[in-house]
Amino acid sequence: MSFFDIFLIAVALSMDAFAVSICKGLSVKKVNAKHILTVGVYFGGFQALMPALGFLLGFKFESFITSVDHWIAFVLLALIGGSMIKEALGKDEEQVDDSFSVKTMLPLAVATSIDALAVGISFAFLGVDIVTAALFIGITTFVLSGVGIVVGNVFGAKYKSKADLAGGIVLILIGLKILLEHLGVISF
Repeated sequence: MSFFDIFLIAVALSMDAFAVSICKGLSVKKVNAKHILTVGVYFGGFQALMPALGFLLGFKFESFITSVDHWIAFVLLALIGGSMIKEALGKDEEQVDDSFSVKTMLPLAVATSIDALAVGISFAFLGVDIVTAALFIGITTFVLSGVGIVVGNVFGAKYKSKADLAGGIVLILIGLKILLEHLGVISF
């Protein structure tokens, strides 16, 4: 997997956190450095931790499923991407909560990083350097979460669904690329 692939995955995975950060930005009258650092640390930290945990799980069971690892990577990325697209196209309104407490931020951080756990499992099958990938995903999410809270505060919620849609499409395309490369249809 190339650095560019990991970059695209990092951006795609951070879209949920970016979208939630936009909502958090909507909830405050004026964004300050504490708000930006809080969302960045929670979302970026969990987005770095979850692929590492997924990698450990995938590595432990690698010998059992090596022959179908490319299919697993494709299915996981397609499911995650499909879920993001469905959420982006849905009509549900999200609740905007102005709290930045642990009680509020911890569940949001876990919820927005579950997909990174599945991606970490895929990384184990693909032999990705997990330390570099996890740090890159965490840093990317940290930055985009900070940007998201500012964007939400300035522009409002109109970009949330576009971010989820773009992230979902990218994850599906990367999963398809992995599958097609393994099947010998394409090579990059």
